[in-house]
Amino acid sequence: MSKEKINIRFFVLVVLIVIAACFRFIKMPPNFSPITGMALFGAAYFSRKYLAILIPFLVLWLSNLVLDNVFYAQWYDGFQWFTQPFVFASFAVIVLIGLVFLKKVNFYRVIAASLSASILFFLITNFGSWLGSPTYPQTFEGLLTCYAAGIPFITNPGAEHYFFLNTVFGDLLFTGGLFGAFELMKIQFPRLVGVS
Repeated sequence: MSKEKINIRFFVLVVLIVIAACFRFIKMPPNFSPITGMALFGAAYFSRKYLAILIPFLVLWLSNLVLDNVFYAQWYDGFQWFTQPFVFASFAVIVLIGLVFLKKVNFYRVIAASLSASILFFLITNFGSWLGSPTYPQTFEGLLTCYAAGIPFITNPGAEHYFFLNTVFGDLLFTGGLFGAFELMKIQFPRLVGVS
């Protein structure tokens, strides 16, 4: 395979991940985000595994820099280099899900990976919200209360923030969009098929 073909494929994969990350700057419902799509997409299509980890992490971190220091600057004192460690931890787990389950990409595997990622993201980030929180008691019951707060259709049907459902729908939309766009591009431009 020619070096030019590899470079074009690599460039297209990076551009699609960056475009997905730009959706983080648009006001959307809480937890409706492209993060899972970025992680799974990178894991599935970068054949060099260090790129499958490095590129999505770098794009996530850079988009966080903009969000934390421009959009959410009023919540912080000074410039923020790294926030939300539990989001990054869940992102790492989602990349691993992609590396394991998306060696072969098909509709059912992508849906299953997206739904699994949504559940793990919810469990990890809500654990992070509970840990050291003044809102929830630092007990097992407090942890369960924190989890229940993210699923208000169970505990409070009138609540306006459906964090877990937003996560599921956002993950399905952005994951489907990234994978669908690239698969269509591969049909239109066969040079994109191959290794990157």
